Amino acid sequence: MNTLRQEWFSNVRNDLLAGLVVALALIPEAIAFSIIAGVDPKIGLYASFCIATVIAFTGGRPGMISAATGAMALVMVTLVKDHGLQYLLAATLLTGVLQIVAGALRLGALMRFVSRSVITGFVNALAILIFMAQLPELTNVGWQVYAMVAAGLAIIYLFPYITRAVPSPLVTIVVLTAVSLALGLDVRTVGDMGQLPDSLPVFLLPEVPWNLHTLGIIFPFSATLAVVGLLESMMTASIVDELTDTPSNKNREAVGQGVANIASGLLGGMAGCAMIGQSVINVKSGGRGRLSTLAAGVLLLLMVVFAGNWVARIPMAALVAVMIMVSIGTFNWASIRNLRDHPRSSSVVMLATVAVVVATHDLARGVLVGVLLSGFFFAHKVGMVLHVGARSEDEGRVRSYLVIGQVFFASAERFVASFDFKEVIEKVRIDVSRAHFWDITAVSALDKVVVKFRREGTDVEVIGLNQASATMVDRFAVHDKPEAVEQLMGH
Repeated sequence: MNTLRQEWFSNVRNDLLAGLVVALALIPEAIAFSIIAGVDPKIGLYASFCIATVIAFTGGRPGMISAATGAMALVMVTLVKDHGLQYLLAATLLTGVLQIVAGALRLGALMRFVSRSVITGFVNALAILIFMAQLPELTNVGWQVYAMVAAGLAIIYLFPYITRAVPSPLVTIVVLTAVSLALGLDVRTVGDMGQLPDSLPVFLLPEVPWNLHTLGIIFPFSATLAVVGLLESMMTASIVDELTDTPSNKNREAVGQGVANIASGLLGGMAGCAMIGQSVINVKSGGRGRLSTLAAGVLLLLMVVFAGNWVARIPMAALVAVMIMVSIGTFNWASIRNLRDHPRSSSVVMLATVAVVVATHDLARGVLVGVLLSGFFFAHKVGMVLHVGARSEDEGRVRSYLVIGQVFFASAERFVASFDFKEVIEKVRIDVSRAHFWDITAVSALDKVVVKFRREGTDVEVIGLNQASATMVDRFAVHDKPEAVEQLMGH
C-alpha cells in the first residue's frame, strides 16, 4: 500500500503538470515518427496514447515516458513499404510477446554488458538517422520551406530565453501554422500525410493470414524492434535512475514494454519504447511518479481527438524543425571532443557502433558490433596483465616460476610461451598463488606446460592454486591422466 501511494500519489500536482507538458511535446513527435515509418499520423498518436497509458501501470521505472519513437520507426520503414500497415500491427503484437519473454527470462540484467561507449554510439547513430529521415522533406521544395524550417529552429532555441512555461516546440508549431494559414503558403501539411484520428481507438486484430509465411515476414522485424525497444528503454531507465537517484526494475520494465506494445497493436498503434528526450523533459518538469506518465498519454489523446482539424493544418516544415531539434539534442556532442581524451579502444567502439548503424539502418546490429568489440578489447587488455618470472634454486637444480595475473583464452598462449622447456634441469616449480585460471583454455595451457616439461624428463610441481582454480584444474586437467596426455600432445 505504501508503494502504491509512493509511486502514484506522492507528487500529484507536479506529476499532472509535467504530464501536460509532455503531452504537448509528444504531439509533433508522434506525428513525425509516424511519417518516418510511412504510416498515417493517427498510428503514431494512438501508439503514444496506448503505450504511455499502459506502461504507467506495468512499467518498472516510474516517471519514464514511453511512446512511439524514432528508433522504432526507422526499423519499420521497409516492412510498411513492402507489406503494409496490417503487417506492422501484427509485428507490433509479436514484438510485445518477445519483450515479455525477455523480461520473464530476466534478460534486463544483460544491460551490464553494454558499455558506455556503445550507449554513446547508439545515441549518436539514432540522432544521425533521425536527421537523415528529414532530408526528403528538404529536397526539391520551395524556398518557403527552408525559411519556415529556419524560423522554426530560431523559435525553438530562442523562445526559452523569454519563458520556459510553454514548450518551445509547441510555440514553433503554433506560430508557423498561423503564418502558413495567414499567408496562404503552398506547403505540405500534416493533413497531406494521412488521416488523423477523430475518435478513440477501438480494439482490432490485424488483417493478415495467421500462418508461418506471415511469421517469416514479421519475425525479423519484430526481433529487431524488441531488441531496439528494450535497449533504448533500459538506457533511458538508467538515465532517469541517475536523475532521480532512485532505482528501477529493468526486468519488470521489459515485461511492461511488451504488454504496452501488445495493447498498442490491438488498438491500431505502432510499436514504441521509452523516449530519452521526453523522459528528461518529464523529470525536469517535476514528474516523478506513474501519474505523470498516465497523464501524458490520456491528455495527448484528448487533445488530438478534439483538435484534429487544427493538427491537420500544421505545415511539415514545422515538424522538420522539431525533429532537427530532437536530432541535435539527442547527439552526444561531448563524445566528439572526448575522442582524443578517452582510450582509443573506447573511441573505436563508439565510432564502430555509429558506422554500422548508419550503414545498415539497424540499431540492434550496431549495438551487437559495439558489444562484441568492447568484449574483444577488454579481453585483450586483461590478457596483457600476465607476468611469469623465473629464478634458479638449489644450486641450479630447480627452476621456480612465479605466475602473476589472469590466465584465460586471451592470455593462454603467452602463458605457455613464458616457460623454457629446453632448459636442462631436474625440477620445475610453478607458483600460481597470485594467478587465476578462468576457463578450460587456461587449464589446457597448464596441461601443455606440465606435459612438455615431463616429456623433457623434468619433474614438475604446481603450487598455490586458489580454490576456484583448483576446482577447474581437478575437473578438466589431464596432465595426471596418462590416457589423455597423448591426445593432448597430438593436438
